[in-house]
Formats: sequence, structure tokens, C-alpha cells
Amino acid sequence: METAGPNEALPKLEVAQPYLIQQDWSAYTPEQHATWAELVSRRMPQLRQHACQEYLEGFDLIGLKEDCLPDLTAVSARLQPRTGWRSTPVSGFLPADAFFEMLAARRFPTTTWLRSRDSLEYTPEPDIFHDVFGHVPMHAHPVFGDFLQHYGEICASLMHQPAALECMGRVFWFTVEFGIIRQNGALKVYGSGLISSHGECTRVLQGGCEVRDFELHEVMEQKLDTGAMQPVLFAVESFEQIFEATRQAAKIVREDIP
Repeated sequence: METAGPNEALPKLEVAQPYLIQQDWSAYTPEQHATWAELVSRRMPQLRQHACQEYLEGFDLIGLKEDCLPDLTAVSARLQPRTGWRSTPVSGFLPADAFFEMLAARRFPTTTWLRSRDSLEYTPEPDIFHDVFGHVPMHAHPVFGDFLQHYGEICASLMHQPAALECMGRVFWFTVEFGIIRQNGALKVYGSGLISSHGECTRVLQGGCEVRDFELHEVMEQKLDTGAMQPVLFAVESFEQIFEATRQAAKIVREDIP
């Protein structure tokens, strides 16, 4: 699948096309902007101390604001020249083939709805806070952006191999969603599930789950429950490590898993 560089035209989406929408930023209410501001204010004090440097730099680079919901067009205008990624509005949860097609094209599928004030800590389906606040700042980092695009390419080629996709899904879960990195002698968070959730992040930082070194075979075999707090997470030493791990994972699943 073709991908776009920072200054190139975007490839045409096929499978994902029916799910693409326009964000009507002007339709957000003052109450929704206030909810966004409250969500951000609940997370930033902890993240300024415990998020990886690349996340914090990305937050500023893409122009996120603490007091109002993001305009995805404006976010993409700052992000695409840096890494080729765009934050692309979608109607909701995507089927796997559409999701992987978008990642391979450096277009991150982004929901536009926002949770209510009654669900500040958790929502079962991703909303714009999880998608943009949790994910998109990392897309401003070139190595992470390359890793995510390569992951999408690999998985798009494995759509008829469910067992292989399941193993690749564990790589995604323990990096993109619940990734931890060691920086300057400390554990720092970069996975969106930790970035966007105060409870989950606090539990990890307080030693409430086991943190192991990132070993690919162990990650690919680790059982997970997406609806529960994570008992085991894996810490990497660099983002180059997860890029290379994804390359190795693709080789393993293509050779060893039917």
C-alpha cells in the first residue's frame, strides 16, 4: 500500500471510505468544551511528570489546547508536515480492515464525539479525548509514526490470517495502548490507555502491576483482558525498539502462524 510523505498527496482510501466524516467543530457546545478542559486538567499534572518526553513535545507541536476541543483540520495541518500523519474524523469504531488501511496511509481514525461529564474517568468506546489527547501527540515523533504506519501495512496484509492478527494485536496493545518506556532512569508512559486514564496510569506508577522488559515473544504470548486493569505491562528502552519488534513480529507470524 502506498503511503504519503510529509509533502505528498494522500493515497485514496477504499475500505475505510464509507466511515469518513467531517468534524463540525462549531457544533460543540460550551459545556463540551468545559468537559474537555476538565478532562485535560485532570491528566496534565501527572503527565507533565510521568509521560515520555516525546508525548509532551507532541502535545505542543500539534497545537492541542487545554481549554477547548481540538479542530482536527488544524491538528493535521501541524502534524502532516512533520511526519505525514493526519487525524482523520470517522463515524465510530472501524472494522479491522478499514482501521489497518488508515494506519498504513498515515491517517489516524479519530472519533469526534466526547464523553459526558458523568463518564469522565472511563468510556467503553473511544472518544475524541482518548483518540486525540491519548494517541495523536505521539504521531509527531518520526520513529513512532513510522512504527505505526508499518504496523498498519503488516496487519492489512494479514486479514485472512486471524491467528497472526491476534498476535500482532498483542504487540499493539502493549505498545500503542499500554506502552511504557524507560527514560532517564524512570518509567514513563506513552500508551494511550495510560495517557488518558488517571486510574490506570496511577495504578501502574504506584506499582500496581508487574512491569517486565519488552521481550517480543513474551509480548506476543501474553494473555490480555481488554476490559480489566492490566496485570502485566512491558517497558521498552527506545521507540526504535518497537519499530524493530514490529518487523520481527511480522516475520514470525508469516513464517510460524497459519
